[in-house]
Amino acid sequence: MRVAVVDSNIAIKWVIDEPDSDEALSLRGRFRFIAPDLLVPECANTLWKMVSRSYISTEAAEVAIAALSRDRIELVPTRELLLDAFRLSVAIEHPAYDCMFAALAMREKCALVSADTKFTRKLIGRSIEVMSLRDAAQA
Repeated sequence: MRVAVVDSNIAIKWVIDEPDSDEALSLRGRFRFIAPDLLVPECANTLWKMVSRSYISTEAAEVAIAALSRDRIELVPTRELLLDAFRLSVAIEHPAYDCMFAALAMREKCALVSADTKFTRKLIGRSIEVMSLRDAAQA
């Protein structure tokens, strides 16, 4: 099974019904996913924002958190990625927390699967394979 780094915007689509959730769910079982441990607080923060904006209920967020807690994504400590992520963030002028995911993909020589087109456009020409959600779903 192919290894890929998954970012928070894909992981949220697994637990909250939103646009492209079906495509995100289709990736399950087709890749072995890894991610920086930053994925966990990023997903919690996204769910908090959804609750605070009345997009979902607190109960729905708690169900989503429970589902994410049971997920089998292999989490890698961010401290192992810090320098590479920082260097990449400076080079592409993008926040370091997103670059943690790209740094892991570069280190592991695997694809980064993301629905964040603004970020992934900045990675073009770098030594990293980036797969959009649609590309990954068709792979």
